[in-house]
Amino acid sequence: MIKIQKNRSSCPVSSALDIIGDQWSLIIIRDLFLERTTFSEFRDSPEKIASNILTDRLYKLLDLDLICYVLNPKNKKIKIYYLKDSGIDLYPLIFDLSMWSKKHLDMKFHPLSEEWYKIAEKKTSLKVISESTEKYRNFRKYTLNKMAL
Repeated sequence: MIKIQKNRSSCPVSSALDIIGDQWSLIIIRDLFLERTTFSEFRDSPEKIASNILTDRLYKLLDLDLICYVLNPKNKKIKIYYLKDSGIDLYPLIFDLSMWSKKHLDMKFHPLSEEWYKIAEKKTSLKVISESTEKYRNFRKYTLNKMAL
């Protein structure tokens, strides 16, 4: 459980937004679901997060116990980040935000998003969420096993 030191109110929505409601935290979590694992991969994502902000958000997500990292055994300067179970539990929120955007925003989406929408439209929300979180858990297990070698 995440310990809340100071909260503006006892509203669960307000408290959750205090944790993940900034412009970048969910983007980093989204990138982790997209199997991006390193600082440079996060920095080079389409949103082009500034290095100082990325560093700050990674520390915040680490402190909140949403993510963790291991050092790359081939280069100890490289941290391999991964979602903890509490971070994986945010996937339904990312899914719902994505579906809301598709429904309400008049814009051209990234080709990866368009491909994902085509797949998601053929399944129930619960099925997409279940498959996506299971896929990530398998990726995390594979990555951590690979780093342990």
